[in-house]
Amino acid sequence: MKSFEDLGVRDDLLKGIKELGFENPMPVQEKVIPTLLTGDHDLVALAQTGTGKTAAFGLPVIQRVDTSRRVPQALILAPTRELCLQIAGDLADFSKYVPDLKVLPVYGGSSIESQIRALREGVQIIIATPGRLIDLIKRGVVKLDDVHTVVLDEADEMLNMGFVDSINDILAHVPEDRKMLMFSATMPAEAAKIAKKYMKDHEEVVVGTKNEGAKNVRHIYYMVNARDKYLALKRVCDDSPNIYAIVFCRTRRDTQEIADKLIADGYNADSLHGDLSQQQRDLVMKKFRDRVITILVATDVAARGLDVDDLTHVINFGLPDDTAVYTHRSGRTGRAGKTGVSVAIIHSREKGRLREIERIIGKKFERKDVPTPEHIIEKQLYNLADRIERVEVPEEEIERYMPGVLKKLSWLSTEDLVKRVLSLEFKRLLNYYKDAPNIDFIDEKPARDKKKHEPRSEADKDRRTAEKGMERIYVDAGKSDGFYAGNLIEMLNHTVHGPRVDVGRIDLMPSYSLFDVKKADARRVVDALRGADFYGRRLYAEVAEADKDYARASGRKKPRQKKSAR
Repeated sequence: MKSFEDLGVRDDLLKGIKELGFENPMPVQEKVIPTLLTGDHDLVALAQTGTGKTAAFGLPVIQRVDTSRRVPQALILAPTRELCLQIAGDLADFSKYVPDLKVLPVYGGSSIESQIRALREGVQIIIATPGRLIDLIKRGVVKLDDVHTVVLDEADEMLNMGFVDSINDILAHVPEDRKMLMFSATMPAEAAKIAKKYMKDHEEVVVGTKNEGAKNVRHIYYMVNARDKYLALKRVCDDSPNIYAIVFCRTRRDTQEIADKLIADGYNADSLHGDLSQQQRDLVMKKFRDRVITILVATDVAARGLDVDDLTHVINFGLPDDTAVYTHRSGRTGRAGKTGVSVAIIHSREKGRLREIERIIGKKFERKDVPTPEHIIEKQLYNLADRIERVEVPEEEIERYMPGVLKKLSWLSTEDLVKRVLSLEFKRLLNYYKDAPNIDFIDEKPARDKKKHEPRSEADKDRRTAEKGMERIYVDAGKSDGFYAGNLIEMLNHTVHGPRVDVGRIDLMPSYSLFDVKKADARRVVDALRGADFYGRRLYAEVAEADKDYARASGRKKPRQKKSAR
């Protein structure tokens, strides 16, 4: 097995990466580093996320820089601010013992004046998002005449985000004899066009197979009815007591809705999408890295550059249209030699897309039954028992409190004490899953509707009866009114008196909404929502009737304006 020294890495860099725990080079580093240090041709390197791409290009880029000259000599382009910062941080770690090396990330959403000041002081390596770099070039504060190395990281994603023209503008300011490197997790046709247009006599280095998923990732899927996807997501999370996951959604709206529902249901979750300010995104990512939150609901673009090595799960709340996107998602788990799980929660119409992904990545998805309440509760209880066994007891600090506590609990047997500890931890979970139904999709075709000749309305298609032990509630506000799951949960928390209401399945329609609550809570929920104010209009609510056409009824209702005080 080769060492970094065998690859030609310099002693001062060897010292820095050794302190970071780098022992032997990963396959992509073994293939790329010697080429970048000794070759003069351009290079395309295809490797999955988490395989050590940053060190593969970062170490030779640093080694090629002349630190005696305070001018930009290397340019690294990345699609997002987060990825810029991650690369800059890694290069700073690698170059701990390289005096006078200056690395500067430049990106939108941060003070351009401070970036200009840093540039005028002199830097050798610039890591940039295309938009901000063009702005700096136009202002005359960035000169790229001495750049000898250009790196496009996650080039496929930059193309997807519409940066082709920006890249073209930037390369017009770089010497034609520069060395150009393109790194990407996958190589779709669009990324190949970048190589053909911007690179000369390039060599292609492939670690694994193009569009192949990471080898140590297990791919599984759950098939449920579309209306039950959120319930399935909760069960997947509950069945993994130590879950640390990213849940990928297709749109910003879906991302926020799912995150709002998870938060309302008591999960340590948050959202990450393009509608958040940069300050909000930074805070969310810090909380996720620090494990203050353990479930991050995100869009694909927003999660770019979020470098986390210990994810237990990547959960696809529906499948992406592009197989390369799925490959990139699943590559975020099972990193650095660890195993991971990529989960797809799909409905029957997505099965064909699943088979297409299987064909392209060369891996078979394993179909599993949605975890049952009994299995979830058993796993959670055993996990608690394991935590109790492993907890470190501060003997000296706790010893003085023991006599009083033991005296107070002396009337309890060991079994009674254990039961009380478990009940204290899991009472809400036990109550939630009591009489919970099976939500797996049954592949057999359902019985044909005897009234198939009758026209089916929107309500007939989308209304569902309540789950066992639950009551269905109707409220005359829907998505066209700007009424979403987060609005509903917030309204319930503020208007319903007494114990907190647990909400089950929510169906948001354009002009109305239907949702489940426990039968015992139904009357006080209806009483609280009926007449409640939603941005100047009074809501109407009732216990839903199975045969009522709520689409038509909601269409006839006129918005009830809140009466003004006289």
